[in-house]
Amino acid sequence: MLRISRLHLIGMVLLAGAVPGRAQSQAAPKAGASASSTKPPTDIYGRDTPRGTVSGLLSAMAERDYSRAGRYFEAKADVRRLTEELQSVLDRSGAIDPFVSLSNDPQGNLEDGLGANIERVGSLSRTGDVPILLTRGGTATAGNVWRVALKTSIAARRLHEHRNTGKGGQPIEIGGAAVGDWSTLLGLASLVFLGFYVVSAGILFVMRRTIHDHERSRTYRVAQAAMPPVSLFGATLLFQLWAGSLPVSIIARQILLRYLGVFAWIALAWFFARMIDAVAQLSINRLKGLERRQAVSVISLVRRAAKLVLLFIAVVAVLDTFGIDVTTGVAALGIGGIALALGAQKTVENLVGSVTLIADKPVQVGDFCKVGDVVGTVEDVGIRSTRIRTLERTVVTIPNGDFSARQIENFARRDSFLFNPIIRLEHGIRSDKLLATLHMMTEILEANEHIIKPGARARLKDINLSSVDIEIFSYIKAEDFDESLIIRQDLLLKIHASLEKAKVPIAYATQTVHLKHVDTDSDDVPAEVSPIIT
Repeated sequence: MLRISRLHLIGMVLLAGAVPGRAQSQAAPKAGASASSTKPPTDIYGRDTPRGTVSGLLSAMAERDYSRAGRYFEAKADVRRLTEELQSVLDRSGAIDPFVSLSNDPQGNLEDGLGANIERVGSLSRTGDVPILLTRGGTATAGNVWRVALKTSIAARRLHEHRNTGKGGQPIEIGGAAVGDWSTLLGLASLVFLGFYVVSAGILFVMRRTIHDHERSRTYRVAQAAMPPVSLFGATLLFQLWAGSLPVSIIARQILLRYLGVFAWIALAWFFARMIDAVAQLSINRLKGLERRQAVSVISLVRRAAKLVLLFIAVVAVLDTFGIDVTTGVAALGIGGIALALGAQKTVENLVGSVTLIADKPVQVGDFCKVGDVVGTVEDVGIRSTRIRTLERTVVTIPNGDFSARQIENFARRDSFLFNPIIRLEHGIRSDKLLATLHMMTEILEANEHIIKPGARARLKDINLSSVDIEIFSYIKAEDFDESLIIRQDLLLKIHASLEKAKVPIAYATQTVHLKHVDTDSDDVPAEVSPIIT
């Protein structure tokens, strides 16, 4: 009964101290009713958000500024005692949530299930069953602000009196925390980071001993790239979990844990940057083996872009850890990015065109092609443009946006080469000899191993004014254009030799004109006709 009465007494004392402040906050709107439509002033103590309240309270505790610390409590009775009791309990068994997880919204976290004006920011016990609560209420000078709830102050006093060991003496302090507490935390951090470094070095040593030709091993290269940042991140995480349960100054704990978050973000950015480099290098080596140099340039562009995005995210996260609001800066960058995109439409079009060329792969470096009215060999497919060496040995540069929109004819992609000559014979050839000539040409095609069969044929195409035309239609199977030219030459030589052997005359572009001589003295005498060949 005595204990219950004592708790009730503590509650009444604290509540009595809180009443004047509440009365003033309720009276303030009446005094300033005319200014109710104006925006409330910004709180000079930073109590607009839960994060600002926690930061300001810890700063006041570190400086032993009890007058300022009292501004962060809902209760107003004996603010020095309130501050010392809360700090004592936090030093022994309490913990405050990580800085980055504290809400920086004036409305608080509305999804925590605690109500619109209540926010949990930590715990007074290791088990987490005694929460540290902030409540949002109005003040006469700063509007709605966040302060330590009266319920939390009562719980802190009860835990302080229950666990008070009467530790005497005033220790030497640095930054509001005892030197011994700083030494404990820094020693623990050094031990954890050194331990992770030794473990990662040991793993890499074992891999070097067990993997044959480890320099070419993909597994070892990935592990070598990932191990340092993974070790740094693991050490940071373990220290945060371990330090949160140590009975040391809450000031020292929160300062180290807050800024160790910077190391965590650096470790993550370092890890992903190394992974980007490793994956990009593996892809580049593979593409170089396939002689796809234009894809290499695009991968390099994607790698740089990915690392820039990663750097931006890391910088924003680090600035947020230091309490710098980056919302305005991010919005300004977004507007600037839109303006830049509008001013660089052609550049963006060429970048998209280069990606299209890589994805669709209509040409590759070394291909002989026709793009629009340009015929030549592709020398380079870059990020912005493609260069073609023409038959006149000039270099034509085509922007990739324009290149991807043109009609592209790739001669290097041919799986075979057309052999379609027209053999013109003289009109005087006999029909049996013409038929024998057709069989002879068909046999030449059938005998050549480079001619694709079936489908190869020699047919009488036409009998025109100057010649009897035989058409040969077939496809040559060759690796490239130069080889097809050699095979084509061999076939034409064999056809010509067989025509010579069979004494089949080849027609020339000639025309026979018959001249008629007429005797002017007599119309009955027939004219003498003499041919003139032109």
